[in-house]
Amino acid sequence: MYKVLETGGQLTQKDLIRETSLPSRKVRYALNRLKDEQFLIERHYFIDARQSLYGLITRKPEVIAV
Repeated sequence: MYKVLETGGQLTQKDLIRETSLPSRKVRYALNRLKDEQFLIERHYFIDARQSLYGLITRKPEVIAV
């Protein structure tokens, strides 16, 4: 799921199901796991208010001082 979002940008749950060919339950589970681990951002999909757009949170790499 992470790789699909990484290459596909922001997608709806229906788009993710289509892209991965996974059942909707597995897609929801993966989205919840990514959201719990703070890798995922969920936004309103204004074209269809019943859906949400999912995308990855872009993080800057942490710099470690030596």
